[in-house]
Amino acid sequence: MTSLLDLDRVEQTFAAATDMTVGVEEEFSILDPRTLELQPRFEELRAAAEGDRLLHEHITGELISSEIEIISGAGADLRDALARQRERRRSLFALAAAHDAALGATGTHPWADYREQPIIDTEHYRRVEEGLKYVAWRNNTFSLHVHVGVREIDRAVRVCDRLRPLLPVLLAISANSPYLDGRETGLHSARTQSFTKSFPRCGVPDAFGGWAAYREYIEWLVHTRSIVEFTQVWWSVRPHFGFGTVEVRICDAQSTAGESDALAALMVACIGQALRDVDEGVPFRDPPPRMIEENMWRAIRFGLDGRLIDLERGEEYPARAAIERLAVWTAPVRAELGIEQPFPERNGAQRQRERVAAGATREEVFAAAVEETRQTYSAEVAV
Repeated sequence: MTSLLDLDRVEQTFAAATDMTVGVEEEFSILDPRTLELQPRFEELRAAAEGDRLLHEHITGELISSEIEIISGAGADLRDALARQRERRRSLFALAAAHDAALGATGTHPWADYREQPIIDTEHYRRVEEGLKYVAWRNNTFSLHVHVGVREIDRAVRVCDRLRPLLPVLLAISANSPYLDGRETGLHSARTQSFTKSFPRCGVPDAFGGWAAYREYIEWLVHTRSIVEFTQVWWSVRPHFGFGTVEVRICDAQSTAGESDALAALMVACIGQALRDVDEGVPFRDPPPRMIEENMWRAIRFGLDGRLIDLERGEEYPARAAIERLAVWTAPVRAELGIEQPFPERNGAQRQRERVAAGATREEVFAAAVEETRQTYSAEVAV
């Protein structure tokens, strides 16, 4: 097993990075528009996009052939990244409609059988499947990731450290996957339980304090033949070695484009504020992993219907208040970047549960979410 990592080049990549560039990545399920069953058509849709060079270059695969990801590429800032992403979304949804496919944007498919989903045929995902077997097969999940450029790898690692306790908070806000394997799971984010709690080197990372300790750990993983490429470190926040960014990857996919934009903006604001705090030397004490994990469980189980723990005070607070708490903390960066993206009163998991409580079937609830996705992601949106 030959390592594909060049850590000296990583340092060069981050040295050349520009602070606060932004990239957005959104994962969608590929569906039969009539039955809403998963359809393994990634390769077909990507090939069909070859006539549209811009779209084709921004479509990627994500493990299973029933999933398609659209990426903005590097935007100069949040506004630019969202403008790019909206254009690519419209093209992707038009492509899917032209080929009799629908696209879904919930964190899990409510009833699909993971045993029937083929892995896409690339070297990377063949390596993932060979290394993880059942853990990889079981991962039929859909997420929203955000990248923010950070110059210098040491700053990037320290930003990741400061974002660790925020991961459960962002998850609670984004929760949108209460159903899995044909069951109401009792969770608000079954995606996180299925993926984050199963994959190795995933979830909340350790606090490293800087690049030296982080590099030592990556070197240890390579030396012990645990990994051959850095993307095998699947933590929910990580420095992305290839892009020179801090990547946050804790959130469920969002059923509406407005929610996705608002959540992306919030993640950018959090990364930007953490970066500012690092640069200004704002005091910070790394919470023990066991405390962050307590909030992670609460976010998975109860989402915005529950209560989270203020880790500094050791006191509970309503999870819904997390949005306002993050807004207050990130106010300086949001004011500078012009970020004012409101969230709906109820998130995706809450809306799905409300529809069931009102008498809708599981299929009707998913159909409503898919229709929300079609109407909002494919719409012409002024920027």
